[in-house]
Amino acid sequence: MFPFPAVSLSAIPWDFILILIVLGVVVPWRGAVRVKRLLAQDALTTSQRLSLYASTIAFQWLLVAVIFWRSFSRHLSPNELGLVVSGVWQTWFVALVVTGLLCMNQWAGVRKMARLPPSQRGFLFQFTQKIMPQHPSEAFAFVALACTAGLSEEFVYRGFVFAVFSRAFVQTPFAAFFALVVSSAWFAMAHLYQGRRGVITTFVVGIFFSTVRIWTGNIVPAIVGHIGVDLVAGLYAPRALRTSPDRVIPTAPTDEGQ
Repeated sequence: MFPFPAVSLSAIPWDFILILIVLGVVVPWRGAVRVKRLLAQDALTTSQRLSLYASTIAFQWLLVAVIFWRSFSRHLSPNELGLVVSGVWQTWFVALVVTGLLCMNQWAGVRKMARLPPSQRGFLFQFTQKIMPQHPSEAFAFVALACTAGLSEEFVYRGFVFAVFSRAFVQTPFAAFFALVVSSAWFAMAHLYQGRRGVITTFVVGIFFSTVRIWTGNIVPAIVGHIGVDLVAGLYAPRALRTSPDRVIPTAPTDEGQ
């Protein structure tokens, strides 16, 4: 039972609709354009990666600030946004289990990708080669990016978008299910730059995170799991792929080498 009044899809406030459009159209378009431009380059310098990380962090926190402001103005409570932790021990136990399972799955996926022949590496290999940190100075910045992504994206999709559609479908007997599916679809759209396989993967991950959010009543386990997966991808994957036999990733030039 959700603690908010019954409203219909037509009653979603205009500013919430505008935010949903930005999340469903502007964010995917922006991501696709940036990634296409970056992948078209032979190699990125350290300053280019750091600039990418910094701009992404700034954009995500700006988005969070706007959404938090409008949510507060429209009386979306912290409980509706999944920010209230009632069962602390249960929440952190679930968070540790979820994070461990997801990190092991990510680790196994990286190991599998490292063993693939060059013709089958695909987009994720190119993305890792170009975007993920290749030097220690980049790794520190990437940690900040991973933490930002985990906090901001879970607040936006498992918090805000989930709450908006929970309200919209509250008159139906399956409000939580509809909110789970729709918020996961919005989350997947934000990852259109990863191609069809990436969209499907992030949709499934979104379903999983939303299920955990419903189970625990908050977004903390999803935040911790999200951060863990991103850290494995960003810190372990480049090293694993670079040291794989016959699969050496060329090191991007630093600014000093320009």
